[in-house]
Amino acid sequence: MKLPFSYVIKNFKSRKTTTAITILGIAMVVFVFAAVLMMAYGIEQTLAATGDEANVMVLRKAASGEISSIISGETGNIIQSLPNISRSADGKPILSKEPVVIINLKLEGGGFSNISVRGVSPKIQELRPQMVITEGRMFNPSLRELIVGSSIAKRFAEARLNQTLKFAGNDWTVVGVFSTDGSGFDSEIWGDAVQMLDAFNRGSSISTMTVKLDDPAEFEQFKQKFAEDRRLNQFEPKREKEFFAEQSAGMATFIRILGIFITIIFSIGATVGAMITMYTAVANRTVEIGTLRSLGFRRRSILSAFLIESMVIAISGALVGLFIASFLQFFTIATLNFQSFSELAFSFALSPVIVVYSLIFAVIMGLFGGFLPAV
Repeated sequence: MKLPFSYVIKNFKSRKTTTAITILGIAMVVFVFAAVLMMAYGIEQTLAATGDEANVMVLRKAASGEISSIISGETGNIIQSLPNISRSADGKPILSKEPVVIINLKLEGGGFSNISVRGVSPKIQELRPQMVITEGRMFNPSLRELIVGSSIAKRFAEARLNQTLKFAGNDWTVVGVFSTDGSGFDSEIWGDAVQMLDAFNRGSSISTMTVKLDDPAEFEQFKQKFAEDRRLNQFEPKREKEFFAEQSAGMATFIRILGIFITIIFSIGATVGAMITMYTAVANRTVEIGTLRSLGFRRRSILSAFLIESMVIAISGALVGLFIASFLQFFTIATLNFQSFSELAFSFALSPVIVVYSLIFAVIMGLFGGFLPAV
């Protein structure tokens, strides 16, 4: 005979205090587990959203990031002469030759952080239409003027509208704040590329070059023409979205490994708590178990009932933990991106996969916590 599920629920309710404590313990572990995965996923989502499907970035082969890539002015001219590059109404190719440097700024609450400063084309909105000026205006390419990403404006008082930044021996005026709908560009400062090159005495050497294709489907054709030109052997084209997605891989993996390691340590305590709760349940119901056996219920039926009870506790804890973790999506934090060595602001992001992984993790804790007492 099998024990009815109502029997499990009845016993689940009979020890409210110990059960609630165990559920809370599991909920906290699942919260940490989900938060770690949400953090890693948030970084991936932020950088994956950076760029446009039709844009192609060119950088030096084996460069780990933009700051370690160098493209000469002559090479840039060769690249812009390749076919499949989209042109604006005036017949000029839609592209941006971008020097990228790192500067150090003081955080509003104290301390310092590295910030990426990117030199861009004055017509950058043709290349990256997701960029919208939310405060002030676009920079004047003839002057030492800057526009800052929305995340930078929030965290650095000296980088807000009408403030003056000092770097490369020059005073730069912040004339605008822009947003790219939560992408990695929101954690950057942009100015005119020619002004940047002049200020940093880089001649015509840029870090990367981004071009817009007539059609995203023409990437392979563009890549083939690129490879056929021997003068470009030291460089490689990548889809802009692909490049920035790769920039998140190392950091996201590090967060996952470190976070899961910490979570496993916490889970041992939660598992022991579940085990103690179930041992108490068995000890308090020895006579009841004997009665069930005398009524003809099989050992495996009783064992299954205790395991199911443990699973109900674990899943209840997981749901509570996920509910609390879901509120993290309203928070934005910043960290240092290992690939670019500059600050990256991002939001926690919850996905169906994270929910499934969290539930599986909780079930495993419940299984280990309930098995020995059940046996």
